[in-house]
Amino acid sequence: MLEEINDPKDLRSLSLKELEALAEEIRRFIIKTVSKTGGHLASSLGAIELTLSLHYVFNTPEDKIVWDVGHQTYAHKIITGRKNTFSTLRQFNGLSGFPKREESKYDTFNVGHAGTSISAALGMALARDIENGNEKVVAVIGDGSLSCGIAYEGLDNAGYIDTDLIVVVNDNSMSISPSLGSISAYLSKKMSGPIYNKLRDEIERLIHNLPLPEQPTLKLARKIEESLKFFSPGLLFEELGFKYFGPLDGHKLPSLIDVFRNVKNLKGPVVVHIVTKKGKGYKPAEDNPSLFHGIGKFDIETGKPIKSSNKPSCSSVFGDKVLGIMKKDEKVVAITAAMLIGTGLQKVKEKFPDRVFDVGIAEQHAVTMAGGLAVKGFKPIVAIYSTFLQRAYDQIIHDIALQDLPVVFSIDRAGIVGDDGETHQGIFDISYLRLIPNIVIAAPRDGKELEMLLDFAVKYKEHPMAIRYPRGTCPGSFNLPYPEEIKVGKWQILKQSNNDRVAILALGNMVSIAFEISDILEKNYISSTIVDCLFVKPMDESVLNRLSNYDLVVTIEENVRFGGFGEGVIGYLNDKGIKVSVKVFALSDVFIEHGRQEILREKYSLSPSKIANKILETFDNLV
Repeated sequence: MLEEINDPKDLRSLSLKELEALAEEIRRFIIKTVSKTGGHLASSLGAIELTLSLHYVFNTPEDKIVWDVGHQTYAHKIITGRKNTFSTLRQFNGLSGFPKREESKYDTFNVGHAGTSISAALGMALARDIENGNEKVVAVIGDGSLSCGIAYEGLDNAGYIDTDLIVVVNDNSMSISPSLGSISAYLSKKMSGPIYNKLRDEIERLIHNLPLPEQPTLKLARKIEESLKFFSPGLLFEELGFKYFGPLDGHKLPSLIDVFRNVKNLKGPVVVHIVTKKGKGYKPAEDNPSLFHGIGKFDIETGKPIKSSNKPSCSSVFGDKVLGIMKKDEKVVAITAAMLIGTGLQKVKEKFPDRVFDVGIAEQHAVTMAGGLAVKGFKPIVAIYSTFLQRAYDQIIHDIALQDLPVVFSIDRAGIVGDDGETHQGIFDISYLRLIPNIVIAAPRDGKELEMLLDFAVKYKEHPMAIRYPRGTCPGSFNLPYPEEIKVGKWQILKQSNNDRVAILALGNMVSIAFEISDILEKNYISSTIVDCLFVKPMDESVLNRLSNYDLVVTIEENVRFGGFGEGVIGYLNDKGIKVSVKVFALSDVFIEHGRQEILREKYSLSPSKIANKILETFDNLV
């Protein structure tokens, strides 16, 4: 049946039984594909019936469906003309893992960070009102995203403005409403019907027009209504100005379709609360939804991931080290924002449940809370992905750096992250942190140096400190020496000879690439010095002051060029009047698409061969 579905219009001629069969076919199709590409499996499996019911009832793309985050949109992509290219999911030049307007007219808003759907949908609804349009606007948001402050800002404003807007809350944790059943579904269906709502509107109008608003009967009616609301999971939404319907079983297509048909023409803001099961229909994902939230390639029969490397990731190195530190120092605490597993803190949480805090998708709160802990003499480690730390920028400046509080920021997924694409690339953190006073920024070259930095950071009391490290396997050390001790602003020269003509200043995971570059240069009779620039800020002035001895200085970083490490080096040399040619290798002034890390480094001229060839070309021009 899936072969015949190329557009949501094709759904609308199907019977309910055919829709249910299609849902299972899509489920199998997603599992088979994601087992080969990797992706956000569990949440997408849980949203298949929701997706079909929305496209079945609403006249998309004229009616707008605004997805939140995008973790649950695989079925949406498949039925909106992209099933034949679904095998390219998250591959270079293939489909994005998230909604993307450039990819389809059915993708109404580009997303990747949680909590944005309600605000974006409200904006679309207001634009419709201004233009006297009649399209419906539906925002879909997960219960996890409701921990975002922006989600509540959107709800609050939508309730105040009172325009037509439907918000679907996809609750896949069972935390809001543990009980489901036919009675709840029946009541929601009846309460969303046109007769009931017309009657409710008439009663409200009558109450407002009565000369005796305090009549005992009316007072009793109000009290009964408020008492019933108190026991409803919709109390919050009702108080914010929404009509609330639910909870509904998010896997029962008949009730979903009935309710969406009924609320479609209601006036004002509406919340439809559905409950779904993450990983629905695939037992390994149902049993371990956290693992299958974002997974690489896996074996369908066993559900076990297919590992590409047995070497530890930087995240696991970080988690193991924090566990060891917290065993020795009871003043060290750890904070993350819905990333316990991704940052490696799950094992630490199990050992120290009272000293590891997962605040949900609330990065701003995480940072300011760390400031409060620091004020009281604790040493907070805030572990957040680079791309998500952007969301707490004001708090880093105002609540941490301004007070010079000794908070440690462990910035995971710094640099090119690969398959998740534009919304997740961690390529801005050096630039957005380097301009802030008081902050120390470091980038370890490998797992051992990461461990050394963490040991140093939790004892360092002078300033807040940020440590950035990449996604995936920690780079190898090449049996190179490590500094005897970490000193703020000190770099380490890893390779040097008397006749070196090029100085390569490499940052973090670029150190391993620097050695490959050096080998290529040696074959072309150019010797080079390699410096592990452990600290981005402050920089090692003693090394910088000696760079005039070289014909060419090269800086390498996996960050955008503007405001980055290389521009910092150039700025220092210019200020000191040090005359030397400098070539900066960093990422272009673009948003980097999805694809494997090595492919993207090659495209954006950060591969060893691309850098070496450019150095040779530059060197020839200098000579």
